[in-house]
Amino acid sequence: MAPEKKKTTKKEDASLFKPAVPSRIEEIVGRTGMKGEITQVRCKVLEGRDQNKILRRNVKGPIKLGDLLMLRETEIEARKITSKGK
Repeated sequence: MAPEKKKTTKKEDASLFKPAVPSRIEEIVGRTGMKGEITQVRCKVLEGRDQNKILRRNVKGPIKLGDLLMLRETEIEARKITSKGK
């Protein structure tokens, strides 16, 4: 006998995977992280519910102005970088 596959409803499928939302890098704020490996940027959401909203996000890897980021969510924003110097 073959094992039965679990059937999922459309509601369950929708909650598991949400489409990524494109956003464009508008400003590079600065570097953060223990070794400066994270870049904090301000990006403008191009589609979806929060269209035209500007968010502060932390990005790992090479990035430049005008690049597109694919965001899984657009509700959480990164904390501002604070200087701990004198």
